[in-house]
Amino acid sequence: MNNDLTVGDPTKVLWKFCLPLFFSVIFQQLYNIADSLIAGKFIGETALAAVGNSYEITLVFLAVAFGCNLGCSVICAQLFGAKRYTELKTCVYTAFIATSAVFLALMALGYALQTPILRAVKTPEDIFDDSRLYLSIYISGLPFLFMYNLATGVFSALGDSRTPFFFLAFSSTANIVMDVVFVKAFSLGVAGIAWATFVCQGISCVLSVIYLGLRLRTVYTDEKPPVFSKDLLKKMTAIAVPGVLQQSFISVGNIIIQGIINGFGTGVIAGYAAAIKLNNMFINASQTLCSGIANFTAQNVGAKKIHRIKSGFFSGLKIEASVAVPVMIIYLVFAETLVRFFMKDPSSLAVESGVKFIHTVVPFYIMVITKHVADGILRGAGLMKRFMLATFTDLTLRVGLAFVFSRFMGYEGIWCAWPIGWGIATVLSVYMCFTKMFPKKKEN
Repeated sequence: MNNDLTVGDPTKVLWKFCLPLFFSVIFQQLYNIADSLIAGKFIGETALAAVGNSYEITLVFLAVAFGCNLGCSVICAQLFGAKRYTELKTCVYTAFIATSAVFLALMALGYALQTPILRAVKTPEDIFDDSRLYLSIYISGLPFLFMYNLATGVFSALGDSRTPFFFLAFSSTANIVMDVVFVKAFSLGVAGIAWATFVCQGISCVLSVIYLGLRLRTVYTDEKPPVFSKDLLKKMTAIAVPGVLQQSFISVGNIIIQGIINGFGTGVIAGYAAAIKLNNMFINASQTLCSGIANFTAQNVGAKKIHRIKSGFFSGLKIEASVAVPVMIIYLVFAETLVRFFMKDPSSLAVESGVKFIHTVVPFYIMVITKHVADGILRGAGLMKRFMLATFTDLTLRVGLAFVFSRFMGYEGIWCAWPIGWGIATVLSVYMCFTKMFPKKKEN
């Protein structure tokens, strides 16, 4: 069901829209941790390290998929808010055509460069073959990844957060079941984990694209929409390219950090793989909720109702805090139990390094949610340069400080880089959000 986010009390509208996103977060995190959990529990520490090592590289592909999703979603939401439905349909068609060209190019690059990249990040020999195998299968599933993300982005632009939730719930549950079947019943090892993700993404992609086609038929237009528009492609590209660059640089930065971590051996790699999964569970949950804020902002920008967005900022903080505070308490109290949960017979170094990561970064999650809410508004308003500036500052500091601190403090120095980058980037995001979107002078 399509929902107009430009009418009604902003706080109530945003809460109603974000509630399905909250439940989507739960299933999304189940999906995200399944690979590492099954690898660590049913195969062993080296399998967990291999999946974790490959995971940082797969984030580059996710970054591009995120950019395509963002460009389409923001422009579609603005057109929906402005009730320009013919252009809305053309925007969707154009996005699917352009995205197809993007993922085909990425697949070719991925197959060609996977081995050099794994060598570049100093992947240990005992996990190299498994890392390459997992990565190869993942690359084969890029068409499903991109089309699924694009479809869910359009649903969100139409004010529908329930449909993406249902598809995500199905995909996540099926992925966990198939992980166990492929690894335990068929003894496929790391390949089984990768194939489970491939199959589940494929099914979800096909179903979501078909349902999106049916949904678009319910949107009435006076004329037949063109299937491609250069102007709309330029507008989407103006949003998508900064988003891709931002997420890609983050992914490349994470790969560099992974390379630094790899120098400390398989134990630290496994501990980091478990801890970063826990960390990313929260980060992805926060970003998912802020996608709701971005769509709320985009629709209201399209409808020229800018005054509603400030209420959305503070409502977004409340929604984010309702997730962040319980997660912080659970992570800090049960850090060792959670890290061990990912591994079977872990080494003391693996447990120690994972726990220290959690204790170092989790207390600063409040800064993260504040930044994400501000980022959501900047993204929804199409202010991508400001969004990128804050994110690049965070990334540059984290990578640079991880390299420097690791020389003097060991792997613990790498963990310390996270809070510093987050803190400075949060100040920048909030400052740019308030000065641009909520100026003191009415005429601005």
